[in-house]
Amino acid sequence: MRSEETSLTEMVSDVDSLYAWRRLTCSLILATVGGVGIWAIIVLLPEFEAEFGLSRGEASLTFVATMLGFALGNVVVGRWVDHFGITLVMMGAGIVLALGYAVSALAPSIFILSVAQFVVGAASATGFAPLIADLSHWFEKRRGLAVALAASGNYMAGAIWPIVLTPLLPVIGWRGAAWVIAGTCVCVMLPLSLTLRRRVTEHTLVRADSAASQRVKRTGLSPRVLMSLLFMSGLGCCVAMSMPQVHIISYCIDLGYGAAAGAGMLSLMLTGGVVSRVAFGALSDKIGGVWTLFVGASAQLVALCLFLPWNGLVPLYVISLVFGLSQGGIVPSYALIVREYLPARQAGKLVGLAIMSTILGMALGGWMSGWIHDETGDYRLAFLNGIGWNLIPIAVTAFLLLRSTRLKPFKTLD
Repeated sequence: MRSEETSLTEMVSDVDSLYAWRRLTCSLILATVGGVGIWAIIVLLPEFEAEFGLSRGEASLTFVATMLGFALGNVVVGRWVDHFGITLVMMGAGIVLALGYAVSALAPSIFILSVAQFVVGAASATGFAPLIADLSHWFEKRRGLAVALAASGNYMAGAIWPIVLTPLLPVIGWRGAAWVIAGTCVCVMLPLSLTLRRRVTEHTLVRADSAASQRVKRTGLSPRVLMSLLFMSGLGCCVAMSMPQVHIISYCIDLGYGAAAGAGMLSLMLTGGVVSRVAFGALSDKIGGVWTLFVGASAQLVALCLFLPWNGLVPLYVISLVFGLSQGGIVPSYALIVREYLPARQAGKLVGLAIMSTILGMALGGWMSGWIHDETGDYRLAFLNGIGWNLIPIAVTAFLLLRSTRLKPFKTLD
């Protein structure tokens, strides 16, 4: 009996432990490699457009397919993680990513390519919401910072992969680049997934569920209503976010600056996003997830407005950095709010659902911006469209903050 109690104590102590930070490091690498799916498509989009003779809006449908797969994968894979743990699911994701890119490399038509990209998006989702949900169980005092760091893997993928792929395209083409991605996913993700085999204890889940139940009661909202508000907010903020992130390369081509300049701006934007995710994560441990979301959405609105009066090369580099620094903390804040107020046992599914809304927003916004460009001949109205959608998360978080002082920051329950 004493040995069982000692074992339980040791496993509970893994929360906020050195092991938890080692687990975070491995998760960050997996997220960076596995997140290739939703960023490689942005670099390859002009290549698809040229090879298959597509309009900008038609080419954007491959991005929509990728993001729809990513959105669905966050929920479905999240449920698998709740039941089976992260290791087997992550290994499967590495294999499926490799197969998806192999099919993409051989795709004879835009239809087959879109189907392959849907599969790639679903597999890439494993490195985002499911991985974040798993990691959130291992931290209490620094959960905001840890979640933000894990979520930064997605932005690190966006910062690294465009720089890696862009110089490869003139040499081996986009199909050759797809084979490079496939090999990298298998070689890195399979062995690294084995480092995440340990699972959180039942005792930790019981404590987390009890704390979340008390917090959601203090809001005066049912869990269903809270999730609905988060879903609307996530959709709006990421329709707005998608305009610069999805179309910055095409925007630079239209302005005559070239794809390389656009890729550099995207990399700078996402590098700024990594910095701001860490900063907002540390801030969220002090002010809570709702306030963090409000601040991030408001900052993103300001940054979007800066794209309207300036389109020079140097100003665009500066604005891209400002945009990255302004909005990096938005998406992780949804995971934090879910973990603060909703059941820990359903973290994979519920975090996945919240993140799904942001991905649907990216997919919808990516397509809308391409369609608006085709109809108007430029991106000005697309930026204005993003600004309008950005008002939704600001309104939702303002409602939550004004509704009750019960949403003020709280201390972790012991």
